[in-house]
Amino acid sequence: MKIASIVGARPQFVKLAPLDRALRAYRGRKFRIKINHIIIHSGQHYDDRMNRIFFRELGLPDPDFNLEVRSGSHGRQTGEIMKRTETILLQEKPDWTLVYGDTNTTLAGALAAAKLNRRVAHIEAGLRSYDRTMPEETNRVLTDHCSDILFCPSQSAVCNLEKEGFNNILNQGRLTATTRKTRSFLRKAPFPWVINVGDIMVDALLLNLAEAKKKSRILHELRLKPRRYSLATIHRAENTDAPERLRALLAALREAGRVQPVIFPVHPRTRKYLERLALVPFASERLRLIEPVGYFDMLILEKNAAMIWTDSGGVQKEAYLLKVPCLTFRETTEWLETLESGANVLVGSNQERIRERIGVDRKPGRVRSASSTRSEKFRAYGNGHAAERIVSVLLENDRQ
Repeated sequence: MKIASIVGARPQFVKLAPLDRALRAYRGRKFRIKINHIIIHSGQHYDDRMNRIFFRELGLPDPDFNLEVRSGSHGRQTGEIMKRTETILLQEKPDWTLVYGDTNTTLAGALAAAKLNRRVAHIEAGLRSYDRTMPEETNRVLTDHCSDILFCPSQSAVCNLEKEGFNNILNQGRLTATTRKTRSFLRKAPFPWVINVGDIMVDALLLNLAEAKKKSRILHELRLKPRRYSLATIHRAENTDAPERLRALLAALREAGRVQPVIFPVHPRTRKYLERLALVPFASERLRLIEPVGYFDMLILEKNAAMIWTDSGGVQKEAYLLKVPCLTFRETTEWLETLESGANVLVGSNQERIRERIGVDRKPGRVRSASSTRSEKFRAYGNGHAAERIVSVLLENDRQ
């Protein structure tokens, strides 16, 4: 059985790691089905700090193919990835093409495979912010509607797809993919399938947090003490490409630095806009702009922060899982469970709303730690076995 994973951005490398590990664990056992897992890297993230370091830290093999598409407009980038992926899929003829998340790489890979009548599985399916101005929302919706299996991270994702007309649904919950109920579903239900396997990002966090604690030196290097700093990330186009919005966010972060230092690992595209708008001088000892960091360093910075500020979907969720209060520089989010727990609050780019929430005037903030509302099992997002369930479903289907 040949499985092709198409990735291109650092959140996808993180999601790929548990899946690749689950496939290698299966290969190590004596089963009838032999698995060949090939990795196709679109080149969407090509900076070493956003790319190579993640493969090294996560123990991923080098990609079998690198399309080297690099950056560009959404249409050009998506088209180039689709065109180059098609050539490889025609050559390799995988039984399953796996796509991850909501980037241009996700959509391009799914479209290329679907148009060749190759089976597509979408990992992290069913998420919706219902904000069509976000390119990621378009990518999510179109990818879901051309996939054969939609592996959902949560019950809310399943509900979103049910509202869109998907009806072959297996909401596994705590079930494994080898139960009688699952096998019956896999034998009888036609594609597309919607299966709640839990969130593969939980797998990644549980697999890597202990290793990060052992190997990361980031707190020492930055002279930081746990809970004595905030962590910020900004990278989405709606924030970086709008000068007034970016200025407002930088001003809010600088003001927050009066309460405690703010550490800001700067995405390469964000730095480009900061330099273009002459906003780099906003940095100070209290608002520290640093280079992008690897996965281990980011986990440690997140885990030990007093508060996290972000526009990243993945960082919102990691803050929730690590029980760190989060303020999100967006008006909508696809991770509804983080809002329902009170651990995450949407503040957009309005300085007054941000000031209200973070206690710049030294009043207590209103954002709660997720620890007061969620158990250690991360019930909303599964128990860290999503990758095993995904592999079981793919292999069970191959036995039919």
